[in-house]
Amino acid sequence: MNKQKRLEIFEIFKNNNPNPTTELNYHSTFELLIAVILSAQATDVSVNKATDKLYPIANTPEAIYALGEARLMEYIKSIGLYKTKAKNVIKTCRILIDQYQSTVPNDRKALESLPGVGRKTANVILNTAFGEPTMAVDTHIFRISNRINLAPGKTPLEVESRLLRVIPKAYLQDAHHWLILHGRYICKAQKPSCGECPIFSLCEYREKEAYL
Repeated sequence: MNKQKRLEIFEIFKNNNPNPTTELNYHSTFELLIAVILSAQATDVSVNKATDKLYPIANTPEAIYALGEARLMEYIKSIGLYKTKAKNVIKTCRILIDQYQSTVPNDRKALESLPGVGRKTANVILNTAFGEPTMAVDTHIFRISNRINLAPGKTPLEVESRLLRVIPKAYLQDAHHWLILHGRYICKAQKPSCGECPIFSLCEYREKEAYL
């Protein structure tokens, strides 16, 4: 995909959604961190249902740590892998209390040292909470990047690196959210809604399909 097409795609995304953000419910950086940890292999809808009940009861590292694993599991048992996630959340709360004065660190290495936090989760926090132009490559972004030839790659890290190079700098801050929303609602895995796609005329997947 050439530079002009990429520019036009992100201009369209911005015009259609000037201020994109995550669909996870949160009111603090800590709440966002816990929600993102819980969202691994789960939908934002299922996470929101759980945290909407959890956060009014406990929404600080101290309060969640005080719940303990067993009580925390009661709040998040509707989410996949809830036992492992409960264990990781409790460990993360302890580390935040002991090492970071109960504050979520604005540092990739520190974030990735927290249980349940990998590169993708760290990128979400750095981007959404701290405003850094990072790219968290989830299944939607990986699919779109390869499907429309935006930034093809064989691994999430390869796609991430290419996206950071090819997305116009003016749009990099919000690109993560635009691409996720596009993949979630338009460019779906099984049946992409091409008739509703705002970038249909620029899509190289469409061109490839027409050629085939």
